[in-house]
Amino acid sequence: MYKGQVHSIQSMGALDGPGIRYVVFTQGCNLRCGCCHNPDTWEAGGTEYDAAELAQKAGGYKDYFGKRGGVTLSGGEPLLQPEFAREFFEKSKELGINTCLDTSGSILTAEALAVLDVTDRVLLDIKYPSDELYKKHVGCSLDAPLAFLEELEKRGIPTTLRNVVIPTLTDNEQTALFIKRLKDEHSCVDSVELLPFRKICTVKYEKLGIPFAFGHLPEPDTIAVKRLEQIVK
Repeated sequence: MYKGQVHSIQSMGALDGPGIRYVVFTQGCNLRCGCCHNPDTWEAGGTEYDAAELAQKAGGYKDYFGKRGGVTLSGGEPLLQPEFAREFFEKSKELGINTCLDTSGSILTAEALAVLDVTDRVLLDIKYPSDELYKKHVGCSLDAPLAFLEELEKRGIPTTLRNVVIPTLTDNEQTALFIKRLKDEHSCVDSVELLPFRKICTVKYEKLGIPFAFGHLPEPDTIAVKRLEQIVK
């Protein structure tokens, strides 16, 4: 019934949720994160897909999913298309497929939260430890993802917190301790992923003719990332 705008599809992804997953990257994003590696997903557009038909396509890979894998909706921001997201997850679950939502947690409408009714796991991006940094480098308040996390806690949805380790901004103990506190205070959070900031996306910005806000920053040191991982355990 519902159609969605899709940027791309990865049929056997291993980085967007547990196990092997059929990953659908939606087109369109309400945020403008300085570290974004997919600026080509910002604007509306993309290829139109029917939610039910897309679930059937994902079902063709079910044998590869095993007990841990399934489908993931990423982006962009998939909750900008909540009706499409909900139906895609509904139809996937009817096929016995695990569903995972990768989101910024910045959209709290009733339609967006309804997607959680058919979501088995959430990958929630917690980008910075302060409202000031959120507003400066993301384009929304920290209050939104924190409220989203409270909704996940209330529903008991297994959650992975994700944070990008960005030199001079989040490669510090303050950020790591903030993430750890969120994990410790929410029983729904069962894992944390620290993702090193990468600049391979620079070519995308150049092709689009737009500036890469964090293009001047270095990539993080591997040892520094491992040190922070020890803190958030």
